[in-house]
Amino acid sequence: MSALSHPRHWPAWAAFALLRAGTFLPLRWQRAIGVALGEGFRLLGRRRAKIARINIDLCFPELDERARTALVRRHFHAFGIGLFELAFGWWAPQRRVRPLVQLSGLEHLRAALAKGKGVILLSAHFTTLEIGGRFLALDAEGLPLKAMYRPSDNPLLEWLIRRNRQRQFGDPIPRDDIRALLRALKRGEAVWYASDQNFGHKGGVFAPFFGIPAATNTAASRLASMTGAAVVPFFTRRLPDGRYEQIIAPALEDFPGESPRADATRINRIIEDWVRQAPEQYFWTHRRFKDRPGDEPRFY
Repeated sequence: MSALSHPRHWPAWAAFALLRAGTFLPLRWQRAIGVALGEGFRLLGRRRAKIARINIDLCFPELDERARTALVRRHFHAFGIGLFELAFGWWAPQRRVRPLVQLSGLEHLRAALAKGKGVILLSAHFTTLEIGGRFLALDAEGLPLKAMYRPSDNPLLEWLIRRNRQRQFGDPIPRDDIRALLRALKRGEAVWYASDQNFGHKGGVFAPFFGIPAATNTAASRLASMTGAAVVPFFTRRLPDGRYEQIIAPALEDFPGESPRADATRINRIIEDWVRQAPEQYFWTHRRFKDRPGDEPRFY
């Protein structure tokens, strides 16, 4: 904490303090301010707006120019709302959080855990990611849950993420700590894991995502093969009325399958189906198609 009190961190402290203060506002005010913030990010963050537009153009060629432009704008609005959801998920009291979500499928998680070989709770990077974790921790209270996370280069953000994940799920597991992940699965725990971003070729294959070859992590396939863990998909989306739906699907059957690429294709198809349900809520500002197979042209 003494290092985090250095003046260079004061702007970040101020930003998070404002977000935390915002959790006391009515939800409709939080979302209205989030939309305004998102619009500001779209206008000022030209590089990220360009990445989002390229991704949406690639994944939704069936939409006309006007519809794709509108989807980019709605995505940034969803991103701005997501900042308030992050703060709300981290700091709002349980009495305000629990009534917001409708959960279905908890029995699938219980059934998978009952087999005693661990569970990979498969999710994806949506703007509802953090509040979805809070919902999961509340609704699955008492079940052995762990969360993976990507360590941040920003020490304050790293401290906040670890502190809040720890409060909800116990000690979080850094993304690259495979030994800790294996230990959790072998103890029969469920590990929350999102594997849909492009982090290079290491341990990955090219599998179609919206019909485009995308570098896809095969960790879920390898871990399930090594431990016998079940893979249970779950998805959180913001509904038009401001509430949330969280769905826990049955464990994937015959997984792992005939090859890591076949498994990656299957997982990408599941995530694609989720994206089509709430396209503005997916993280389109990530360079999902950064790596290309062979000599195929670069998109970014």
